[in-house]
Amino acid sequence: MDLKELYHNRWVRFGFWALLYLLWVIWLGNYWWLLGLVVIFDHHITRKVKWLFWKKEYKEGEKRNVILDWVDAIIFAVVVVTFINIFFFQAFKIPSSSMESSLLTGDHLFVSKLAYGPRVPQTPLTVPFTHNVLPGGRKESYSTLIQNKYRRLRGFGHVERGDYVVFGFPNGDTVLAKAPAEDYYTMCRTAGRDYAVSNFGPVKVRPMDKKDHYVKRCVAVAGDTLRIIDGRVHIDGQPQEVWDGVQSSYTVITNGQKINPKNLDRLGINIGELGYNGGFSDRLPGYPALPLTRQMLETVRNFPNVVSVEENIDVYPPDYPDSYLTIFPFSENFRWTRDNFGPLWIPQAGVTVGLDTDNLPLYERIIRDYEHNDLKVDADGNILINGEVATSYTFRQDYYFMMGDNRHNSLDSRYWGFVPEDHIVGKPSVIWFSVDRNRSFPDNIRWRRIFKFV
Repeated sequence: MDLKELYHNRWVRFGFWALLYLLWVIWLGNYWWLLGLVVIFDHHITRKVKWLFWKKEYKEGEKRNVILDWVDAIIFAVVVVTFINIFFFQAFKIPSSSMESSLLTGDHLFVSKLAYGPRVPQTPLTVPFTHNVLPGGRKESYSTLIQNKYRRLRGFGHVERGDYVVFGFPNGDTVLAKAPAEDYYTMCRTAGRDYAVSNFGPVKVRPMDKKDHYVKRCVAVAGDTLRIIDGRVHIDGQPQEVWDGVQSSYTVITNGQKINPKNLDRLGINIGELGYNGGFSDRLPGYPALPLTRQMLETVRNFPNVVSVEENIDVYPPDYPDSYLTIFPFSENFRWTRDNFGPLWIPQAGVTVGLDTDNLPLYERIIRDYEHNDLKVDADGNILINGEVATSYTFRQDYYFMMGDNRHNSLDSRYWGFVPEDHIVGKPSVIWFSVDRNRSFPDNIRWRRIFKFV
């Protein structure tokens, strides 16, 4: 008896699917789902209920109904793809240049949820194949009628320094209907809430698992002390490795001629985002903000028409449009910039820190929004958590600090703070397709990046 004949035995089929289902239930950790074994048993053995009620069973010689066959195929595809999206892999597209030259705008990724463990859906009533909006972007694709508590299944590992990580945008709990891609909180700080709502509202509130997804590199994990000195990340006082693909912006002065665009294209520089100043001021003509990795830097310095190359380092007070209102923790007492930032301790689950009005700006969003406490400061300067005076706080979960590899063109933790552990979605695993929006078909397809492992 070969394997095909063996599988046609109903008891063998039942045993195979029951074992897979049992393993899934154990992984899920909710043993109420064991009742599903009754369905599997009936489907394969007793056959008292037609569980696949939409599927037509044809008699010998009966003509097939094409429409019903398509309905069966579509339902099967929806169920299988939804199951895979929830527990194994999810498709993701790089929307911006914040990760260049590592991950490029137009890269289409498969994100592994097994890397850190998939989250059990908190908002399960969702239209299949959507995240938070329907096609067109105007209507939500989910209902909050059912809201589950956060729970993560066991994965292959934990977030480590240097990992690419896909996560829910921490500030994405509140969005402006007419400008959903803008940071609502930053706009309120810089322009005022009344202006933001009147011009771009109304305001929409999203559940934690329906926030927009971002991808950045994790540069610090819970318990680390991070500091950025002249653009270089230091962890616990030690300079961090500069990974391939990490780039800063440089002022590149030329002799009056532009760098050949073909040379820039060969380096992998996104030409569509470059600016050239042809004036003759003290520092120009040239490129005021040319993004370069270490490898690109040496090549550009050797171009015959390049006079000088100088890294752009932001010192306090920050250059426009940055200000203390846009740099975390949004307090003038912290004289930080995107290139000179910290020292900042990354909160760790179970660790207690002392609280006062000086360091409260660092942790207030954690206490109030991520860990769901009532937080107030009274007229006497006392910190009240859930109505009681607090001089310390113990964190309930781990946090991370994320930065884009395109360090001077990335809105990341320097601008909105910590990423909670419960916001982590997964780890990019493979680029299955990539397209360059600055080119026309077929030159816009990046063939070398297709099915490239990250």
